Amino acid sequence: MQRLTLEETARRLEQSEDVYVLIHRSPDGDCIGGGYALAEMLHQMGKRAKVICNDPIPARYAFMLPKEESEDFSPKFILSIDVADPKLLGKEIESCYGKNVDLCIDHHASHIEFAAAGYVDGTAAAACQVVCQMLAFLPEVVLTDSMATCLYTGIATDTGCFQYDNAGALTHMAVADLMTRCPGVDYSWINRKMFGVKSMGRLKLDQQLTDRLETYLDGKCVLICITREFLDHFQIEDAELEGIASFPLQLEGAEVGIIMKERETGKFRVSMRSADWVDVSQICQSFGGGGHIKASGCMLKGTEVEVRRILLEAVQHGMEQQCRN
Repeated sequence: MQRLTLEETARRLEQSEDVYVLIHRSPDGDCIGGGYALAEMLHQMGKRAKVICNDPIPARYAFMLPKEESEDFSPKFILSIDVADPKLLGKEIESCYGKNVDLCIDHHASHIEFAAAGYVDGTAAAACQVVCQMLAFLPEVVLTDSMATCLYTGIATDTGCFQYDNAGALTHMAVADLMTRCPGVDYSWINRKMFGVKSMGRLKLDQQLTDRLETYLDGKCVLICITREFLDHFQIEDAELEGIASFPLQLEGAEVGIIMKERETGKFRVSMRSADWVDVSQICQSFGGGGHIKASGCMLKGTEVEVRRILLEAVQHGMEQQCRN
């Protein structure tokens, strides 16, 4: 992959035509916000652009979607945002476009170089932060309220409403710029919608998750296993599980939080979070996954008992190794 500067990335966008903007499966606020902000930027440049996702956009993010769908067209340029690995595009999108990405914009330190060219800043708190910074090199693009809404939501959700330590000075500067240039956006409403309001189903889910907390390694590791049987029994939809990855870290004394979610029989999607000093990306990379130092994931096959044992052994080994270093 050809590594580009932010200015060079902006020039590639200016040179593009008929763009598909790819975002990852199980879309979150950052990839949705970044994807639709980029699409609007490209529209302002007089280009056709459309956001493509393997999965439906969750209802809680509907406020970021444009009022009118983009017209259908055949792409001449493939752009991805917030995608660290082509596998994260989902099977259908990966098979169609995974090997044909012309340009990627990402913020994952574990990024696998799959695009022809790209800009990857592993220090950025969110892909939307990168897009904010790139606006300085696109003077022809006017920052609109809809773009600011998308970009703010992406940054807020990927920083846990600015409570994670990935929210550094540049993050707050990017947000301050959005607020200054687009004061009409109700940013407090976005925060309440994203972090202060839960559906009845989600509140009931939180109660069930509390009951299923398991503590290990003298309370330093907290694990929750969510099986298909559990989801079916309580009639919980997958969309209700969004944002639960940090739930185990609410327990005082927890250093590592693990969510094991059974996607299908014998296959678990693992989300791992670190409260302070543990680098969970190293642990997840040992299983073919990755992400950020304090927020990573991977996929494991096996029974619930086997996967739990494998994870706990890996976390214990990782913590011991990192302590020695």
